[in-house]
Amino acid sequence: MDSVSTASVSAVASLLEDFSLEMTGKDIAKLEEARDTIPPGTRINVTFLGNEDLGMRLDAARAVKRLGFVPVPHISARRLPSETALEEFLAALQADGTADNVFVVGGDPAKPQGPYDDSLAVIRGGLLQKYGVQHVGVSGYPEGHPAITDPALWSAIEGKAAAFREQRLPGNVITQFGFDVDPVLTWVESLRTRGIDLPVRIGVPGPAGVRRLMTYAARFGVGASAGIAKKYGFSITNLMGTAGPDRFLRALAEDYDTRRHGELKLHFYTFGGLKTTSEWVADFRNADFRNKEN
Repeated sequence: MDSVSTASVSAVASLLEDFSLEMTGKDIAKLEEARDTIPPGTRINVTFLGNEDLGMRLDAARAVKRLGFVPVPHISARRLPSETALEEFLAALQADGTADNVFVVGGDPAKPQGPYDDSLAVIRGGLLQKYGVQHVGVSGYPEGHPAITDPALWSAIEGKAAAFREQRLPGNVITQFGFDVDPVLTWVESLRTRGIDLPVRIGVPGPAGVRRLMTYAARFGVGASAGIAKKYGFSITNLMGTAGPDRFLRALAEDYDTRRHGELKLHFYTFGGLKTTSEWVADFRNADFRNKEN
């Protein structure tokens, strides 16, 4: 193996050292099934979906903690009907010992259902620290957002970074998933040139059926042209197959430069496939290690 490939293998190993996963409130049984394939202490985000209630979200966060992982409950700003509802959620998380880490996102509703227009309003409100939050994750959109202009997105993330500094609150950024490394690393480099040094977790779609990947991509405004699909390793003309992010990760590792991009880790969007994703990560890591040894 040449020196470039060896460096790439080392970079992949570094990226996979502390990956995170995502689940919904309905995925507790799937988490139980996957528990032996997920490294202890893995951060697992629990989404804040409109069709799941407070109890489901709390149950999922408790299950994550009980199984030896780190719960990262989501807070969807525009889905909160009131400040009281946010306090109720945070107080319940604190009582369960699952409030240390949260992820705050604006959320899908175009019109806020309560007093919070966006995630920055939640962060600036002061309730997170009141209820014991120690670390906050926020969203990043390397390929833009279908409903938000690029200038507005940059203004938002600059505002969140400033709020973290003012409140001395540690944070990080988790990006929307994508199929093309180039816009991801270009976006991260732009983040750094703007003086934002928050750690970044690159969103990666876990292995899934091509049809499901394309459905999610369309929903979130992720680019998936024929050229990008081929580069990623699947065909948009054949929706019956499955695809994993191996080509994406190797391309990311080849071009990742800590001097330009800062600290990067990976966040896997599992689409309900917690076990499939965690097994894929273990198999991919082992295969690359064997390649390095050879």
